[in-house]
Amino acid sequence: MSNYVIRCMTRPELDIALAWAKLEGWRPGVHDAEHFYATDPNGFFVGLLDDRPIACISGVKYGDDFGFIGFYIVKPEWRNQGFGIRLWQTAMNYLQGRNIGLDGVIEQQPNYQKSGFHIACRHVRYQGTYSHAEAALATGIVEIDGVPFEQLLDYDRRYFPASRAEFLKSWIQQKQGAALAALSAENKISAYGVIRACDGGFRVGPLFADGYNEAARLLKALLSRIPQDSEFFIDIPEPNRDALRLVADYGMEAVFETARMYTQNSPDLDLTGLFAVTSLELG
Repeated sequence: MSNYVIRCMTRPELDIALAWAKLEGWRPGVHDAEHFYATDPNGFFVGLLDDRPIACISGVKYGDDFGFIGFYIVKPEWRNQGFGIRLWQTAMNYLQGRNIGLDGVIEQQPNYQKSGFHIACRHVRYQGTYSHAEAALATGIVEIDGVPFEQLLDYDRRYFPASRAEFLKSWIQQKQGAALAALSAENKISAYGVIRACDGGFRVGPLFADGYNEAARLLKALLSRIPQDSEFFIDIPEPNRDALRLVADYGMEAVFETARMYTQNSPDLDLTGLFAVTSLELG
């Protein structure tokens, strides 16, 4: 292991991590790398053996108190040889002192628990196909650019453990997708969401809303922005019964699951309004 080196990724190397995530069946977004990297350029790590990348991980910082682990991948031929654990320790050290979150696949959850993580809730990915007859925006639904950014940031904070201004500034500018908001009679956000192109279709995330009706209205508007009969995916927190109702309305099927886990207390989030998590890689 003397020729094994861990360092921060360059921006092009994050494309390699996205390609590996695709091979794992995680369905990353087509343009995720540029949005993710802008959030914390120092929070992406690559493991190189004889100058060849064989492993990766991210440990992204949000504010002063929260961090998120993702992209923990070792190429299959190099697994169970100690390369991954050294990379894991690098990311954990980078986030030391913070409450750290991650989405753990079923088979890895016991290992994460040994590292001090506890399960907060299950996240279940649903897959469906949507056909639509019209693409016009519904009444009261606007492009996210029409909403004051500070209002968006405040609304987002209800459903995410930390303020994430830098991430959101990039995330709402999707090249293949849309970012929309529903407004109340008082011209305040009652829901907002993003849909983006991914491997094999489109992913919805986040989808935050004041209730089922607002979430359903906004989801319909988001889906109207993708090509006819496209496959789409939503990762929902299982405790939100209205989110389960929403995916059932579209005849979606569960295809994948993880558990949201934290090293400290579970953040005080309004899960009743969290209809789709933003991503499994950056939280």
